[in-house]
Amino acid sequence: MKSESTRGFMFAVGAYFLWGLFPIYWKQLARVPAAEVLAHRVTWSFVFITLFVLAVRGFGSVRDTLLSPKARRAMLASTLLISTNWFIFIWSVANHRILEASLGYYLNPLLNVLVGAWFLKERLSRPQVVAVLLATAGVANLAIAQGSLPWISVALAISFCLYGLVRKQAPVTARTGLFIETGFAAPLAITYLVYLGVSAPSDGAGFTTTELALLAGSGIATALPLLWFAEGARRLRYSTLGIIQYIAPTLQLACAVVLYGEPFTSAHAVTFGFIWAAVLLYATDALWRGRRAARAARAAA
Repeated sequence: MKSESTRGFMFAVGAYFLWGLFPIYWKQLARVPAAEVLAHRVTWSFVFITLFVLAVRGFGSVRDTLLSPKARRAMLASTLLISTNWFIFIWSVANHRILEASLGYYLNPLLNVLVGAWFLKERLSRPQVVAVLLATAGVANLAIAQGSLPWISVALAISFCLYGLVRKQAPVTARTGLFIETGFAAPLAITYLVYLGVSAPSDGAGFTTTELALLAGSGIATALPLLWFAEGARRLRYSTLGIIQYIAPTLQLACAVVLYGEPFTSAHAVTFGFIWAAVLLYATDALWRGRRAARAARAAA
């Protein structure tokens, strides 16, 4: 039998690998407006996760969460944040901005460090401070080169960071959280899809068979890596998970440049140089802290 850590590693790698290849999935739906894709994604995710919760008899956890006013408010906030994040990512893929999206997910864990310090009063180590400064310099370089802030990168990083903060304050399982979030958003999503169907009812809104299959499959594509991530996070040290997470933006970057020919300019090279240096520093510090904590735990045992 595989050890729990090995199983956790496989779950986490699988989750981030799928997230990293998401641009390929959403690129096949580039002809469909981003708002419509999001509505389908929410609707089919709700259908899939409902069937899953029924199968595992998990409605007790859902009920307990919804009975708490504080938890309900937190889940409403997380629904808004994750829906915003999904919409921006889908839009960025359809509009040939995958490179900027990948930068946002490189920035996300570094922004988490800052948010932890500001809101949770967590102390920053010197390597973390330097990593954040390097990332800030990278974003500033790209903003100066482009003449504007890379808003997609910043918006994706901020929305996902705040989503993580909200979920940390109201901890629920990935399964319960996704069910409630999609449940909150589903009425709006379904209403929008019905409106589109009524206003343009001819031949399935003009979708190809492939597009229809991909829209219907977006529920599984959304829920599966999230559930895998939850299983991996439960079995792995946080420092290990923190390093594995860079699989996703690295694959997204490769998709942007290699598959879809997005320009990788000298300004991008400098910016990503700063970001990768920050990531290396952050990952090294996380590994060192994890090993020190493990030695301390063994010494105390």
